[in-house]
Amino acid sequence: MEDNSKGVILIVDDSLTNLKLLSMTLEKASFEVISAKNGENGLEEAIRQNPDVILLDILMEGMDGFETCRYLKEHEATRDIPVIFMTALSETVNKVKGFDVGGVDYLTKPVQHEEVLARVNAHLTIRKLQQQLQEKNFLLEEQNERFRTLSEATFEGILIHDKGRIL
Repeated sequence: MEDNSKGVILIVDDSLTNLKLLSMTLEKASFEVISAKNGENGLEEAIRQNPDVILLDILMEGMDGFETCRYLKEHEATRDIPVIFMTALSETVNKVKGFDVGGVDYLTKPVQHEEVLARVNAHLTIRKLQQQLQEKNFLLEEQNERFRTLSEATFEGILIHDKGRIL
């Protein structure tokens, strides 16, 4: 990823026009963009490139967006990448299905570029906060393990003294 890039976005859509328009919008906003024309290629790119967010069309030939997302969420390397669905399907049942298979958001086509940027930025922020929390939890677990090891190795005991009192 380039130093001035805000993040890496993978767009998976079988429409060349949609790929070009979204790529231009995101690149203009300083994102690095990767694209794939179908679900199978999208899976390969996601595993190989580890993008920060995936914009995924639902209605595609072959593997549709729901199935693609299901595979992404089953694969350890891609399960934590936020998936934002993009589709002309605006019925509630399709939106719910998108969330059920692991999507984090849903954009109805034709997409509004300002809305795409707002949602991508929001999910990037959430992902970065989740990664920071995971790092802090890992460090806390390491510290707890060191304390546990120290306390188990102390045969005599530990004396805590506070303002003239032994705790």
